[in-house]
Amino acid sequence: MYLSLSDRPTTSAEPRQAGGRVSRTVVTLGIVSLLTDISSESVSAILPLYLTAVVGLSPVAYGLIDGLYQGVSSLVRIAAGWAADRTDRPQPVALAGYAMSAVARLGLIFAGGFGTISAAISLDRVGKGVRTAPRDAMIAASSDPAHLGRSFGVHRALDTIGATLGPLLAFVILWRIADGYDTVLVVSLGFAVLGVATMACFVPFRTGAVRRTAPRRGELRPKVRWRTVLTPGLARVTGVSGVLALLTVGDGFVYLALLETGGFAAQWFPVLYVGTNLAYLALAVPMGRLADRVGRVRVLVLGHLPLAAAYLCAATGSGALWTTCAAVLLLGVFYAATDGTLAAVAGQLVPETVRASGIATAQTAVALARLVAATGFGLLWYAVGPRVAMLAVCAVLLVAIPAGLAVMRRAVR
Repeated sequence: MYLSLSDRPTTSAEPRQAGGRVSRTVVTLGIVSLLTDISSESVSAILPLYLTAVVGLSPVAYGLIDGLYQGVSSLVRIAAGWAADRTDRPQPVALAGYAMSAVARLGLIFAGGFGTISAAISLDRVGKGVRTAPRDAMIAASSDPAHLGRSFGVHRALDTIGATLGPLLAFVILWRIADGYDTVLVVSLGFAVLGVATMACFVPFRTGAVRRTAPRRGELRPKVRWRTVLTPGLARVTGVSGVLALLTVGDGFVYLALLETGGFAAQWFPVLYVGTNLAYLALAVPMGRLADRVGRVRVLVLGHLPLAAAYLCAATGSGALWTTCAAVLLLGVFYAATDGTLAAVAGQLVPETVRASGIATAQTAVALARLVAATGFGLLWYAVGPRVAMLAVCAVLLVAIPAGLAVMRRAVR
C-alpha cells in the first residue's frame, strides 16, 4: 500500500492516481472520518447500555432509537448525492453533513429524555446521510479504477482507527469518572469540530472527473435523471443489498445478547466496539485488495457469512469468553468485507456524472432496510427473547446469501 501525501490541494478536479497509489484526497478524507468517528463512536459505544440500564428504556424503545441511528440517514442520501452531481462540487455537500453531526453532538449534551435523544440522534444520522455519498464519490473519482477496492480499504482503515479510539476513549472516561456520560459527550463534540475544520481547510471543492468542456463559474451540470442513475446492474445490487440489510441487526443488539449470557461485566461494554473495530481495521485494506482480485460482488455478498456466524455465537454462547470474542471479531470481518465494497461496486455501475447519486441509491436502500431491521428485531427480542430472535435471523440470512450471490453475479464481476 502506497499513500501519496505530496499532492498539492487544488480547487479543480484532482487527477486519479495510477500504479495503485492512494491519492492525497483519499487520505485526507480518511483523516476527517477518523476524527468524526472518534466523536460518533465514543457516543454510540455507551448508548445501548446507557439507554437500557441508566435511562431505563425497554428493548422495544431501544430498537426504535437504534433504527433511527441505522436508517434515518436514508431520508437525505439521494438528495445529497443529486446535489453533489448537479453542482459538481461534492466537498461543500459533504462538509454540510459533517457540520450537522457536530451540531447534533452539542444537542446530545442537553438531551434528557426519549424525545430529545431521538431528535439529536436523528440530526446526527441526517448529517451522515448528507456526507456519505459525496465523500465516497470523491474517493472513487480520485482513484485508479483498477485499485478502487484498495482506496476504499485505506479510507475505511483510517475511519476505523477513529472508530476504535472512540470506544476506548469512552471506556477510559467511564473508568476514571463515575457516571461520566456528560464528559464523554463534551469530548465527542471537540473531535467533531476538529473533523469539520479539517474537511473545510484541506479537501478541495471539486474532486470529480474532469469534464471535456470546462464549465463557467456557477454553471450547473445537466439535470440528473433517474433512468441514468438506476442502471440494470445498480438495480440488482441495490435490491440484493437491501434484502441482506433487512437481516443486519445493529451491533448493540449482538452485544446486549452477549451481555445477557454473562460473558463479561457491564463496564466492559464499550470495549466490545473496540474489538470489532480492531478486526475491521486489520482487514479493511486486505479485503479491499481481495475484492479487486476475486470480484467485489463476491466479497460483498459472502461477507455476510461472518455476520451470520456472529449471530450464532450471540445466540448459543453460555458466558464463555471465546464466544464473546468470536462474535466481536466476526462483526469486524463483516464490516471489512462489505462497507467500502458496496460503494466501490455501486460507483462502477453508473456513469461518472451521476456517481454520487448511484452510490447514494445503494446506500439508501441499505440504510432504510437497517432501520426496519433494528425496529423489527427489537419487537422480536421482546416477543421471543434474544436467543430465539438471533437464531431466527441467522437462519434466514444463511438462506438469503446464496440467493443474493446468484442474482448479483449477473450485475457485475
